[in-house]
Formats: sequence, C-alpha cells, structure tokens
Amino acid sequence: MDARQFLGLEPTGDPLRWRLPVTPAVCTPGRFLYGGCGLAAGIVALESAAQRPTVWATAQYLAYAPTGTVLDWEVVLAATGRNTTQGRAIGRLGDEEVLTVNAALGRHDLDLGGTWVEPPSVPGPGECPVQEIPPLFADSVLVRMEHRLARGRLMQDLDGTRGDARSAFWTRVPGDVEPSAATLAVIGDYVSGGVSQPLGVRTMGRSLDNTLRVVQLVPGEWVLCDIQMHALAHGFAHGLAHLWAEDGTLLGTASQSISVRRWPGDLALVSGAATSAPDEGG
Repeated sequence: MDARQFLGLEPTGDPLRWRLPVTPAVCTPGRFLYGGCGLAAGIVALESAAQRPTVWATAQYLAYAPTGTVLDWEVVLAATGRNTTQGRAIGRLGDEEVLTVNAALGRHDLDLGGTWVEPPSVPGPGECPVQEIPPLFADSVLVRMEHRLARGRLMQDLDGTRGDARSAFWTRVPGDVEPSAATLAVIGDYVSGGVSQPLGVRTMGRSLDNTLRVVQLVPGEWVLCDIQMHALAHGFAHGLAHLWAEDGTLLGTASQSISVRRWPGDLALVSGAATSAPDEGG
C-alpha cells in the first residue's frame, strides 16, 4: 500500500486535479480532516504532477473539511527549473479554500553532506509501552497507526504536574506502507500531541500549519517521532519534531503552530482526576 492508497486520494484523469473523500480513516476524533493527512494529500498530488520528490512542504489550514465531504485538489506548478520545481496544491470544498500546500520538489547530486543532530537515546519499539487509543476515538485516523511511548508520559499518567518539554514515540502503519514524504507528513502532525507533556494536563490542539522538511527516505517499519515543544503563549504553541528511522537515519523534520485548548475533562485535574483520551491533533 502506498500513501495514495492509505489516504484514499483519487485521480481524475487530469494530472493537476485530484479528489479526497474525507472519510473517518483520514479524520480527527472531532470528525474533520486530520491536518497531517491534508498535507500528505497535497504532497502526493504535487509529487505526481512534478515527477520529483519533496524537499519541503508546508500546509496552511483555513477551514475545516468535515467527515463525509469531498475535497477537490488543484495543483499549480508555478516554477520548474533544471533541478527544482516550486508549486502549490489547493484543497477546496466547492468554492471555499480549505487548505493550501506549498512545496519545493527536486534532487541533484552534490559530493557534500552530513547530519548534525543526534537521535535520542531511547529503547527500541519492542521495549516501549503501547499508547492505547480509547474506544471513543476508534472512528478516526488515530486507530490506523500504532504508537509506542519511548520518552515522556502516557496520557493516563498526566496528573497536573509540569514535565519535560521533550517527548518521543515510535509509530508505524501496520501492514506494508512504503516510506514516503506523505507518510512522514501524517506522523509529523503528532507534534500537537506534545503540548500535554510539559504542561501535565490534557490539551486539544488544532494545527494552524504543518511544515515538513525531507532529508532522506530509507526503508523501515518504525519511525521515531522526537518532539521538542518550544513555547505556549496566548493560546498558541510552537514545536518541532525530528523523524528518525530505526537505524538512526534522520528522515526529516516537522514543525507546526497550534491553537491550544484545555481538554474539557481535564478541568478535573485539580482534584486528581485525569482523562486518557489522545490529543485531537490536525
């Protein structure tokens, strides 16, 4: 299964136009399109049109695409050079623009290179506890991914005390899914889930943007999402994730800004009660 099949993205016969049925399989628990899936769909459409791999892509979210709707995509290749194509993919519901994905795509040979960040020292996925998804959120993209906590606190362990701003988890899509920029885009949207870790309370995060920078893709079953939250002020949080392969290869980085709210049930944390629902994301 490739990323297009995972998303359910449909060709139209025109290489610059696509359709994305907004099914529960690509939605948040709030029953609207998961931001990472929106970015991933734009990446698939752009890579197909440009016939080049993604170097960088960012999505700005302007409106919600509710479950049961169909998002129409238009690809514009604004500039095509010898090594790089710059373009955008626009997702619309009727005449309403829901999100825009801007990207640079390409590759060229250079006899220089290096990686100047280090993966965290954490146990492998087989040694990490599984993050269970509550039945309440079973009808969403969250249940299609397997998560194992490598660093930080399980959601049910959040008790209102402040903690580390850095967390990490292993994730995979069970089954054969080819590594791609699009799958990294889905995983990178989990940055919003990192907000709860330093706060010690459950939060809801709705992405204003998602940015993915691709370093290199290597085969592998698991991806380590190493999240560093930078700040939360005036209701908006900012964070970054490094995405690592099991062999320590840096696959890419993901960053976003997030509109944050308290999870309603977590107002009870002052009396020692905590919920175990995952961050809404997207």
